[in-house]
Amino acid sequence: MRGGRSAGKHARDRRPGGTTAGSIIRRTAFVSVAIGLVTFGAPVVAATADPKPSLKQLSAEVERLYTQIETLTEQYNGERVRLKAAQRSADLAKKNLAKSEAELEVKRQKASLLAQNSYMTGGLGSALALIGNTDPSQYLDQASTTYALEMQQGQEVAEVSKAMDAAARAKASATARQSEVKKLLTSLDGQRTKIEKLVKRAESNLYSRVAGSVSTGRATRISFPVVGDGKAAEAARWALSQQMRPYVWGAAGPSSFDCSGLVMAAYQQVGISLPHYTGDQWTAGTHISRDELRPGDLVFFYPDLHHVGIYIGGGYMVHAPHTGDVVRVAPLGNRPFAGGVRIAD
Repeated sequence: MRGGRSAGKHARDRRPGGTTAGSIIRRTAFVSVAIGLVTFGAPVVAATADPKPSLKQLSAEVERLYTQIETLTEQYNGERVRLKAAQRSADLAKKNLAKSEAELEVKRQKASLLAQNSYMTGGLGSALALIGNTDPSQYLDQASTTYALEMQQGQEVAEVSKAMDAAARAKASATARQSEVKKLLTSLDGQRTKIEKLVKRAESNLYSRVAGSVSTGRATRISFPVVGDGKAAEAARWALSQQMRPYVWGAAGPSSFDCSGLVMAAYQQVGISLPHYTGDQWTAGTHISRDELRPGDLVFFYPDLHHVGIYIGGGYMVHAPHTGDVVRVAPLGNRPFAGGVRIAD
């Protein structure tokens, strides 16, 4: 009987397909939990997912990055110009310091010799002791010589004092110049790091998708006739010959350029030295209006003058636009015109 009841119990608990009531309950509970996770989890995932930026938003971001890179690049170029000037001042200050210290040493030695001579001869008091000398001419000669030595000694002491002051000023100047150089080098390192990060970001796969939409079409080499036979026109023709060379921030050739680097290199070809910085190039010549532009004139853009090109005529310029682009011909109208500068005829 015990075995029958047990068998009957097991028979009641079993279901078709070899399942039991307990296993069905367990499976039902698991499915319910899974459905709950899917149901309640889905809205959370949707709410936290970042929407992909549109092509228009990406284009605006890339344009902003290009402007930021170019602005920082020209600030960097300006710091490099100031660094060169500071280094020249520091070198000159060192030379002045060495000269002042050498002069001081010479004057000290002369004063020391005079002091020794005065001590050995007894100074003016010894000369006055000669009052009992029966030979007046001999007395006068010795007295005047002793007095002259004392006067010269006093003058030399004064010269030593002046030389010490000059040496102290030269040392202070050299220290200040060295401090300025160190500060500029630190600033340059910071600027370089900022630019490199921005360039890396602008050249990432995310932004390279829309870089073409920011530029003014695909770059192609253009044969553009430049009118004129002066140095300015010659510089413009040379700049045109650099078409398709890549923009690299801080570069001034021979294989890559930034905007002010292209201008500097073009005018170097005709024997005119310009600084590698838009701010200094802006003050390097005669300011002219847009209507007065001739081939070879410099054209500046944006209120802070962070971009420059070389006018070639017909409302066009040749320039190095921004990172990721190449030296190319472009119309002036694509950027806010700030003014023109004539460097040469």
